[in-house]
Amino acid sequence: MSDPFIFECELRKRAGTGGSRAVRRDGWVPAVLYGGGEEPANIKLRYNEVLKAYQTGRLIDVLSKIQVDGKDQQVIGRDIQVDPVKDLPMHVDMMRVSERTRVTVNVPVRFLNEEDCPGLNAGGVLNVVRFEVEVEAPATRIPEALEVDLKDAEVGDAIHISAVTLPKGVELTITDRDFTVATIAAPAVEAAESDEDEGDEDETTEVIEGPEGAEIDTDDE
Repeated sequence: MSDPFIFECELRKRAGTGGSRAVRRDGWVPAVLYGGGEEPANIKLRYNEVLKAYQTGRLIDVLSKIQVDGKDQQVIGRDIQVDPVKDLPMHVDMMRVSERTRVTVNVPVRFLNEEDCPGLNAGGVLNVVRFEVEVEAPATRIPEALEVDLKDAEVGDAIHISAVTLPKGVELTITDRDFTVATIAAPAVEAAESDEDEGDEDETTEVIEGPEGAEIDTDDE
């Protein structure tokens, strides 16, 4: 797990739309800090730090820290509002966490040993069914990714979630089925040839209904 991202943080004196606009003009992003058995607090984060974390995928559902009055507080970003046109951060919700906090998060799936996968080396195609998997995890030990090893996967194989080793303390939120994470599909050329063969076998004589339901065979005699 990489080191937590650290945000510089200050308390906001003004809430509301006017206060948020003033904060943004000064190079900050308005935010709300909540949870941890404490009252919610209006805070502001440095814009360049929020933008970097947002663009690198280290803002939402990722453990980070904020520094307030020289003290570190562990948090995770739970929600972000972005400009619908510019796709730039406008507001962030931060949740205080501790080692006892458990959260539900989406964790990306990472595929290992693609270069050694027999199915891919034979021309197969990796078809990713789930790019992320929802899990419940300790807030201070959220995995960066769930790793799927492809070293033994053959063409036609389906990789189910049961083949993935979950980190300690991490549990799936979907427990009623062994869902598919990815498949190794047949090469496109092979699939196309198979479709053509099936088409040849399915050729039938066209039959058209004539007057009063009589059937007319359209084959040349």
